[in-house]
Amino acid sequence: MQFSPIGFLISAALLLLGYGMGAPLLVGLMGSLAFGATALVTLHSLGGASPLIYTFFVGLLLGTFVLRRHLWRDIGILFRHSHASWIVSVLLVYAVVGSVFFPRLFAGQTSVFVASRTQGGVFEVPLAPVSGNISQTGYLVIGGITFIALCAILLRRRNFDALRVGFFVWCILHTGMGLMDFCAKLSGLGDVLGPIRTASYAMLTSVDQAGFVRIVGAQPEASSFAALSLAALAFTFTYWRKTRSHLALALSAALIFLLALSTSSTAYIGLALLCLPVMFSMGCSLLGGRIDNQNALLLTAAMSCVLAILALAVIDPALFDPFIRLFNVAILDKANSSSGQERSYWNYISLKSFFDTVGLGVGLGSSRASSWLIAVLSQLGALGAIAFLLLILILLTGGRRAEKERNLQDAATIASVRACALAGLVSNSLISGTADPGLLFFVSLAIVVTADLQRSGFARLQVPLAPSGAMVPPHPV
Repeated sequence: MQFSPIGFLISAALLLLGYGMGAPLLVGLMGSLAFGATALVTLHSLGGASPLIYTFFVGLLLGTFVLRRHLWRDIGILFRHSHASWIVSVLLVYAVVGSVFFPRLFAGQTSVFVASRTQGGVFEVPLAPVSGNISQTGYLVIGGITFIALCAILLRRRNFDALRVGFFVWCILHTGMGLMDFCAKLSGLGDVLGPIRTASYAMLTSVDQAGFVRIVGAQPEASSFAALSLAALAFTFTYWRKTRSHLALALSAALIFLLALSTSSTAYIGLALLCLPVMFSMGCSLLGGRIDNQNALLLTAAMSCVLAILALAVIDPALFDPFIRLFNVAILDKANSSSGQERSYWNYISLKSFFDTVGLGVGLGSSRASSWLIAVLSQLGALGAIAFLLLILILLTGGRRAEKERNLQDAATIASVRACALAGLVSNSLISGTADPGLLFFVSLAIVVTADLQRSGFARLQVPLAPSGAMVPPHPV
């Protein structure tokens, strides 16, 4: 075991930041998600796995959770009135059992792709137990337990506002480090955020594509930065649409700028997919003759950008040649590149392993894919896919009525975290190699689930509600 001093220093700084905002654990937990390449320790006994700093805050949060005076009553309320808690529990049990037994039950009967740190690559091998069965299952269990703990913590709404502040802290830190990385590379300073990258991942931080520097922020590579940026953009843009917050608008504009210059195909394809519901909403407003100020602003900004691009193209036709080359490399030629063909083969082998194991899966962490959807089928089988489908349906439909009955900030928070989680799943479906959807998904799901519990269950359960609506509530975690 090798400790990372910089990881503990950043964790301490986030705790102090959260303490200043009145919620050290919740704000610190959300802020830690911006550091996707900063580890606490490196566990050589688990193949060099390096838990990120958010696991430190999860540990503190769970420690305070189990010391709650009404712990078992809150858990009882949650499991008695929330289907999601049962689904998550079944998913975790199946993931743990599958990671232990399936690689041994189907050993040698199918092939999988696994990453090797010693040989520096991803290799196709016969199915067998690997260290990833422990580490990746551990991450999923952490996410599921955090969901249950947050649901209980949010039951009385004491920490609802604090968690909203935490989401903004995460977005500000992620965006700020993205801008810092871009400016440093543009000015020739290189990777100035290198000292905080203490995880044992393969870091692709000082590469370019089609002559453009790749923006990675505090993440290990451009694709992971783009994926997190898409989730953050979904949160800030939705929050701005609901509340007209100037902070949310500024963050949205900065994130769009970073995504446009990130050189990542994940950013461009994901951004195009996220634009579809926005364009549909604007189209319905135009057809209905209802154009509010926000839609007018978006249309004006879009038309201004198009006119500016056309004017520049007329003045200097060669000005956009580098951008055209970038588009060809990142989008049009991606499928034919060696990387694209390799990732397509990963997905093919992963789907094949799903059928080779008669739909049970090879066990979480046993294989590597290039899409979250395929990784779920391959590693968790049909049962895991059904469980996640049910959770996504709860995320889509939950909290709708609560939005109409809560104050503006609460309603905007519920809608924004829903959009954030769904955008995260979209980006994970483009690049993620594991079936774990990430902690952000479980935090967002907890907010949506408890919003419904607060609306429908408290009057009958006679659990007193704490006042809500302030920026940070009294006695937050």
